Amino acid sequence: MPKYTTEADLDLLGELGIDTAVTPAAKRSPKEERIIAGFEEIERFVEEHGRRPQHGEDGDIFERLYAVRLDCLRESEECREVLLPLDSHSLLEAGADTNLVEAEALTDEALLASLGVDATQDNDVTQLTHVRSRQEIKAAEEIAQRTPCEDFDDFEPIFKKVQRELETGERKTLKYQDNAEVNQGDLFILDGHKVIVAEMGEPFVGEHGRPDRRLRVVYDNATESDLLLRSLQRALNKDKASRRITTPDLGPLFSGTEADDDLPTGYIYILRSQSEHPFIAEHRSLIHKIGVTGGDVKSRIANAKKDSTYLLADVDIVATFKLVNINRKGLESLLHKFFSSARLELELKDRFGNPVKPKEWFFVPLEVIEEAIEKIKAGTINRFCYDRETARLTSLDSH
Repeated sequence: MPKYTTEADLDLLGELGIDTAVTPAAKRSPKEERIIAGFEEIERFVEEHGRRPQHGEDGDIFERLYAVRLDCLRESEECREVLLPLDSHSLLEAGADTNLVEAEALTDEALLASLGVDATQDNDVTQLTHVRSRQEIKAAEEIAQRTPCEDFDDFEPIFKKVQRELETGERKTLKYQDNAEVNQGDLFILDGHKVIVAEMGEPFVGEHGRPDRRLRVVYDNATESDLLLRSLQRALNKDKASRRITTPDLGPLFSGTEADDDLPTGYIYILRSQSEHPFIAEHRSLIHKIGVTGGDVKSRIANAKKDSTYLLADVDIVATFKLVNINRKGLESLLHKFFSSARLELELKDRFGNPVKPKEWFFVPLEVIEEAIEKIKAGTINRFCYDRETARLTSLDSH
């Protein structure tokens, strides 16, 4: 139905007896999704081979499986009801009898059993023939759909530099942990190629109410993919050889000798805002400013309520950590990058009415910040990442 933009159009349609109410798409059950996914595999076989799958002991086991599955789908009234609107190849036009097979019986194990294959045995056939969910199929298709990277000249030097740093040991590779955090600029090894997350779109709520983002991922073979964050995570999980490429060491933050920009003393400080902004007030115990200074923390925050850096409000000092011989800029940069996925996205008006977006506030529990600082002291922070969904540090080690 066309989109009508005026009340007059809608009134006219109503007078003609045309229902202008938008009918929401029905949400499918997990069983219906599985039935559709199995049928789509048969459709792909037909499109690839130009014919329906055939029975026969001499035939390929996959074709025989599809043939048996198609027969079962045709004979199930429940399956036909779900699939008929989707049947673009008229694959369901067949026998007279229906409702002979229950939808629950359409498991690959049951179908293989009808072919004389023992699905209880640990073999490659049963592993390969399980029906993938539509979500898994979509993820695999997204990963496969790569296009030439028109601005690869901008990325080629990065890949070459990363390779040199891997060879010299400045960078390392770690086993990718299931559904670990992915940030812009992160590097991975996927399907034998180095990949970089070049761009990240705005977050949105995806399937099953889970947060997702659209990514631009560039590969070292001069191709790129436009895919979802969840799709990349699933691909990294599925590839048993996938690896995360670590960032280069920033040098010893806790050193025994002084460099030109080292501080003889300093502090990491963690602040909590007294602002009455509704969002800040509601989540006050979880919103923190993380900073590093070489001076006195109390003096630094004396005029907080006049400074947009401090959310234009007084602040409480909730924790400080004394440091010796610290590269202050390097340490602060490391902490802010580590928690970048949890950076507070909030716009305020300064005292002149100008919009400001403070960059040093993070939506992270205090105990997690303290844990990260301990990892920095121990020199093991590169083995962890911050998981925003669980609000915890996640190990990147193989175990």
